[in-house]
Amino acid sequence: MTSSATSGSTSAPDVVRIRDVSKRFTVRKDSSIKERIVTLGRAGREHRQDFWALRDVSVDIQAGSTIGLIGHNGSGKSTLLKVIGGIIEPTTGSVAQRGRLAALLELGAGFHPDLTGRENVYLNAAVLGLSREETSHRFDDIVTFSGIGDFIDTQVKFYSSGMYVRLAFAVAVHTDPDILLVDEVLAVGDEAFQRKCLDKIRSFQAEGRTIIIVSHSLGQISELCDRAVLLNRGVVVYDGDPSTAVARFRDLLEERRHDEDQHEHTEQDADYSGVLPHIVSVDLAVIDGNASGEVLPGSDIIVSVELESTAPVENWRCAIQIDNVLGTAVYGTTNDRMGVQLSRLVGRRTVQFRLRDARFGEGKYFVNVSLMDSAGRHLDDVRLAASFNAAPFAPAAGIIYMIPEFIDLGASA
Repeated sequence: MTSSATSGSTSAPDVVRIRDVSKRFTVRKDSSIKERIVTLGRAGREHRQDFWALRDVSVDIQAGSTIGLIGHNGSGKSTLLKVIGGIIEPTTGSVAQRGRLAALLELGAGFHPDLTGRENVYLNAAVLGLSREETSHRFDDIVTFSGIGDFIDTQVKFYSSGMYVRLAFAVAVHTDPDILLVDEVLAVGDEAFQRKCLDKIRSFQAEGRTIIIVSHSLGQISELCDRAVLLNRGVVVYDGDPSTAVARFRDLLEERRHDEDQHEHTEQDADYSGVLPHIVSVDLAVIDGNASGEVLPGSDIIVSVELESTAPVENWRCAIQIDNVLGTAVYGTTNDRMGVQLSRLVGRRTVQFRLRDARFGEGKYFVNVSLMDSAGRHLDDVRLAASFNAAPFAPAAGIIYMIPEFIDLGASA
């Protein structure tokens, strides 16, 4: 798939051109040397399986842009980053790039465990294209940025994972790269170092450098990137606005989770006797949303719950809880909280929750539904029964929608 944001959107030159790239890995099913010897020369092909991590990927990346690569585990994003960095060769297709490239693809990659931090700085900088004189000139800045000064002459095999990544990042960002590749390593350091890394990335953006980031932090992608590429099973399914890419990724995750839940409960549903009270179905509708069906400030959300019970149930309750993508409950209510008393449940019945004037911040939200008895015991629960997206709100971010106002009171007397 050719990038939708590559042509006509900017006058900046392309620094990376990816054309019809596919990458195949061979997965062996015979795990031991003995098994490989036994299968050698006769049924070897039966013990190998081809796995295509990337399929026909075409993307152009312009100078000065910050690109986020997102997708679920196994979608091919880290493989694509390694292909861009020249770490692995594509099976088919081509990658062209220009300018100095620095890659942070794996924790401590390029470090020799028996060498000291000082020795590894010079080794890693040389790999990234710096001369010894250039490295010596920047050495103090590298050590200061990493914050491991007392351990710089210690063998790196004694470093913690945080020390590894701090030193590796410090070397990479002090080689004056034109293109910086970052693969999840920012999640390893402590909060203070993460802020320092993000500040450095922002300074790179201000300097017009090109940054390509793989991250599972969708908030980080939305905040840092001006473009995002969504991969699913090795194929580019969206390339463009980060907020839209994140919303589509959350939809993919929800579809995947729903399929897994359906598969898990198939046998249970087949054996279900229908005697116990249970939730039959849950439907969600957005009233006065945008053209894409996203919730806007002031929209109404209607959650319809169909219930069934063969045996009569007195004094029962129905509850909903809305979670964000991190699993944090952001809203919840029950019929008794609203002062609504329900008559006996027997047979099939549908109830509705109408949430008026919704004020959710940008993101994806999931609705859980519970059926309880008078003592609050759960008779049936349906997790992630439905979901909705809240539209982006440019002036602010977060899970709550509020209209901000900024007042400059002038200089103090």
